[in-house]
Amino acid sequence: MSQADRPISIVLVDDHALFREGVREILEAQGDLVVVGEAGTSATALELISQKRPDVLLLDVEIPGGSAAHTVTQARALSPSTQIIILSMYDGPHLLRQLLQAGIRGYLLKTVHRYELVSAIRSVHFEPDRLILVVSPESLAQMEGAPSDVLTSKEREVLELVAQALSNRQIASRLNTTEATVKRHLRNIFVKLGAASRIDAVNRAIDASLITPTR
Repeated sequence: MSQADRPISIVLVDDHALFREGVREILEAQGDLVVVGEAGTSATALELISQKRPDVLLLDVEIPGGSAAHTVTQARALSPSTQIIILSMYDGPHLLRQLLQAGIRGYLLKTVHRYELVSAIRSVHFEPDRLILVVSPESLAQMEGAPSDVLTSKEREVLELVAQALSNRQIASRLNTTEATVKRHLRNIFVKLGAASRIDAVNRAIDASLITPTR
C-alpha cells in the first residue's frame, strides 16, 4: 500500500472514555481514518506518540498529568511529523496563542459537527501548513489588532519574502536558514497577526504598515 493510499493514523487523547468511544466511532466510520491508540493522561499520550508516530494527534486541552502546551511541545519533539489538533470546550485567546506558538495545526471546539472534525483531520494531514480554527468569534476578535511593533525584524523579513510569492524552501535559501525555522517564524506571524493563511498575513501586515507592498 502506498503512502497516499494508507489510512490516516490517529491517536486520540481525552480523559473521558465515553467521549473517546464516540469520537472513535465517528472516525472509523470513514474508510480513510484509523485510531491507532487512545490515552487519558499526558504521560500515556506521550508514550503512544513515541510508539505509534501517528499522522494526527487529537488532544483534549484539559487532561491529567500536564498542561496542553507542555504535552504539545513534547509530542512534537517525539514525532515532528505528527499534526496536532486540539479539542476543547474552552477557546480563550491567551490559550489559543500559547498552543499555536507550541505548534498545533488545529483548534476545534467540542461543539463542532462530525464532518468538521473529519475535514480538519484530512486538511492538516494533506496540507501541513494549513491552520484550522473552529472557535468563537469573540476569541478570534481578541486575537486581532496588531500593534506596529508586533513582528520582529526577522519575522518582517520572512513576511516580505512571502509577499513576493516565495516558497518556504526559497525563503530559507534566501535567508541562509532552514525550512523548519521559516515555518516557525510563519506560525508566530500567524498568531501575532491573527491570520488564517499566508495571503491573509501579508494583507494584514500591509494594512498595519508592517511591511511594504511589493510592486
